[in-house]
Amino acid sequence: MRPVGAVECLKEGFRAADAFHVTMVDTSTAASRPTAGAAWHTAAAEELATAGRWEQAYQHLRTAVRLLNGQSGVDELDRLRREHAEAREQSRRDCLTDTYNRRYLDERLVALVGDPGSVGPAGIAVALLDVDHFKEINDTYGHPFGDRVLQRLVAVLDSGLPDGAFCARYGGEEFAIVLPGHDRHDAVRVCEATRKRVDLHLWQELAPGLNVTVSIGVAHGFGPVTGTDGLVAAADRLLYAAKHSGRNAVAFHDAHTGHVRLAGSAARRRSLP
Repeated sequence: MRPVGAVECLKEGFRAADAFHVTMVDTSTAASRPTAGAAWHTAAAEELATAGRWEQAYQHLRTAVRLLNGQSGVDELDRLRREHAEAREQSRRDCLTDTYNRRYLDERLVALVGDPGSVGPAGIAVALLDVDHFKEINDTYGHPFGDRVLQRLVAVLDSGLPDGAFCARYGGEEFAIVLPGHDRHDAVRVCEATRKRVDLHLWQELAPGLNVTVSIGVAHGFGPVTGTDGLVAAADRLLYAAKHSGRNAVAFHDAHTGHVRLAGSAARRRSLP
């Protein structure tokens, strides 16, 4: 007795669709029409099954099903790969601001620090940025409005970042800017330009009288950087120094003295030890 269930079921499906009434055709003709091709492979499977060649019959049945579904195995694999890539990208994005999230920040920093060639001899800078008096914005205008401020802020930040740099939401109203391949001087320059761009933005478009500023701490590492925690912790301490100096400032370590300095116009306030 031969197993006929799979072949007979597929034949019945063709009868229901009035598509099984085709004769044996050559392979080139079958390739031109998916339905006819599926019928040809089904008939071939039946002949092979009759002869007891079950493995070859099964292969023809698989091809017939693939043709009836309208997509090849390769197409299905590509689709799954695309869906996986899209899901992975979404898992790296902050749901509110659509910038990168803390998870991506941690993964990317580990990858950059682990591959010195990717940052070059200039090194890498990590900056932490915090919105000044953000609680007052929420208290005055409400939390939904505060969300809109953060969304607008990300657009302002991204608009001036150099190639290879990226922004990520660190938590709450705090964001990180990563600058691979930038020496200390360039990193401070980029962050000061970022601070100024936020300060001069037309926030009044969101609400009359609204002004938004940020404080930034910039930490820099070069050579054999052994980990990311030290860079992030240094940037956090410098961010505190920027806020302690009066906010709306960029704080960094002087490469020669080791003292904390403020960039741009804030440098006239004072230097912090």
